[in-house]
Amino acid sequence: MFREISRKKQSLALEDIVKILKNEKRGVLSVHGENGYPYGVPMNYWYNEKNGFIYFHSGKKGHKIDAIAQNNKVSFCVYDRGYKKDGEWALNISSVIVFGRLYQMENFDAAMEICRHLSLKYTSDIEYIENEIKSFGSNTICFELRPEHITGKIVNES
Repeated sequence: MFREISRKKQSLALEDIVKILKNEKRGVLSVHGENGYPYGVPMNYWYNEKNGFIYFHSGKKGHKIDAIAQNNKVSFCVYDRGYKKDGEWALNISSVIVFGRLYQMENFDAAMEICRHLSLKYTSDIEYIENEIKSFGSNTICFELRPEHITGKIVNES
């Protein structure tokens, strides 16, 4: 059903894929947009290593929300900052692409707990996080990306 990457020697091991998903701050969520156009949007996220799901928070309205309501099949791409080998100009970048289905979390308390985990990835200021949840939680939804296929590879830009 899903294609394997063509250059297998560039494949990342599962532990490297998990490391990228755990440590990187942002990725691009791609959905089926209007009129057949893909729609990719940069997103903060939290990877739950226990269940392998990826979580996002969002407002309740917009292009992304409408697209997901029509078709919950998505892809999510995350890549690292890369590195250069001594004496070379080209960047070596590791990337992960997750294919799966996105589900809106229905349980408000569980969604707010996900928001806490997600926020802790970006700040350790608990007071700020709780204030944000208190102020904006009722206008926030959380999505759970359940992976169906994940690939990872390293590419040299030369």
